[in-house]
Amino acid sequence: MLTRYLEQTPFRTKDGSEIRELLHPSVHGNANQSLAEARVEPGATTALHRHLRSEEIYHVTAGEGLMTLGDRSFVVAPGDSICIAPGTAHRIRNTGSGVLVILCSCSPAYSHEDTELL
Repeated sequence: MLTRYLEQTPFRTKDGSEIRELLHPSVHGNANQSLAEARVEPGATTALHRHLRSEEIYHVTAGEGLMTLGDRSFVVAPGDSICIAPGTAHRIRNTGSGVLVILCSCSPAYSHEDTELL
């Protein structure tokens, strides 16, 4: 399965980030996970939320941010990866001057229904 980046239309998720689904079972035919690129504009913060079933992995590819994961907050930068267990509250704030870009992998695949705003 091949997807082309520019052919994937971005959309806003419940947490407020701009997402471009790179691979998702409902669109591309893969089975058990999703892969997306999230973009957070300078000064913006995603809404505090959790996923009830999905384990999520963030991999920062550009920009700088402050990640809140449960009761911890820490700085993230390109090359950093974060594993977010199901049910864990999280959000990210762009603390840099450029766009914060994150690859997000979810298993099972991302769904709005699995996302609870806090």
